[in-house]
Amino acid sequence: MAADLTGRSNTVAEATTKAPVRLLVNGQPYELLVPVHRTLLETLREDLQLTGTKHGCEVGECGMCTVLLDGEPVLSCLTLTVEVEGRTVTTVEGLERGGELHPLQKAFAQMGATQCGYCTPAMLLTAKSLLDRSPSPSEDEIREALSGVLCRCTGYIKIIAAVEMAARQMGAPDSVA
Repeated sequence: MAADLTGRSNTVAEATTKAPVRLLVNGQPYELLVPVHRTLLETLREDLQLTGTKHGCEVGECGMCTVLLDGEPVLSCLTLTVEVEGRTVTTVEGLERGGELHPLQKAFAQMGATQCGYCTPAMLLTAKSLLDRSPSPSEDEIREALSGVLCRCTGYIKIIAAVEMAARQMGAPDSVA
């Protein structure tokens, strides 16, 4: 066991500093004490058991870990939990309301827009953020919004169609193309 200059041992456990964090996840308030180096991805999956958020590359390249932070997509693998103090986090588990699937979830199922399903939570959340800001996005806008989430199973055609379907179901004008 190593010792610092005072002669005290400094094991990894002793060197880990924790910080209190308050956040709202899927409408539920949480007060946590987390290591300052813990990512939001780790907190969601390991501490809160919200496993819909997926581990991917863990270096911010694949988008699998996307969640919404105050309504905007963020990579939870690159976001420290202490950075989200007092903010609102939405995971795929938070899309459903009162047992009713979100229109995006329904459209993805109806259009067969999932293959293995691993990218689906990130696609859904990214699409939700897009539709919240732009209720009637063009195909190019949908493609641009989803470009940060990599899917290895599909050519994105059904995913884009599902986002367009959800936009129509959510009341966007019929001009969605």
